[in-house]
Amino acid sequence: MENLVALDAILAPLNQILVSVQSGEQALQALLKDDFAVVLLDIVMPGMDGFETAAQIKRHAKTRDVPIIFLTAGIGPPEQAFRGYAAGAVDYLAKPFDPWVLMSKVSIFVDLYLKQLGPAGSPGERPQLTQVSGRLEEVEETVAVLRQLPAVTKDADAEQATAQLARRIGRLRKALDEFGDGDA
Repeated sequence: MENLVALDAILAPLNQILVSVQSGEQALQALLKDDFAVVLLDIVMPGMDGFETAAQIKRHAKTRDVPIIFLTAGIGPPEQAFRGYAAGAVDYLAKPFDPWVLMSKVSIFVDLYLKQLGPAGSPGERPQLTQVSGRLEEVEETVAVLRQLPAVTKDADAEQATAQLARRIGRLRKALDEFGDGDA
C-alpha cells in the first residue's frame, strides 16, 4: 500500500488519472474496462504475479499494445529482468529507482498515448469528455458528503483517507479541465 502512495506522489506532477490496484486480477479487470497510457507492475503481487499479469495483458487484443514497466525490488535473480522483457515489458526498474527517471518514462508513454488520441476537440471525444466530467462531479459530491459524516470526522485515519481521496479527485479534475481546454 505504501508503494502505491509513493508512486502516486511521484507521478502527481504529470496530472494524469492514476488507477491503483492491489492484484494482477484487478489490473487486468481495469485494463479491460478502460484505456491506459502505461501500466506499472510489480513482480510480487497477491494472486497472479507480475509476469503472469503481463502475459495476460499481452493476450488480449484490447490491451496487448499497452506499454508495461516493471517496478520491483532489486533483490531478485538477474534473470528476472529478462523474464520481464520476455513477458512483454518495455522497461524494468529495480527499487530503489530514481523518481525522476520513472516520471520521465511514464511521461513519454502518456505523451505518445495522447498523440494517438488526436485533438481533444475531435468529434468522437467531446461526448466522452462530458461524460467523464459528469461522473467526476458525482464522485466529488459523494466525497464531500462522506467527509462530513460523523464516523469520518471522529476517526483520524478515515479523515486522512478521505482527505487524500479529495486531493486525488482534485488532481483528476485539474487534469480533465486541462485536457478539455486543449481544444480552445
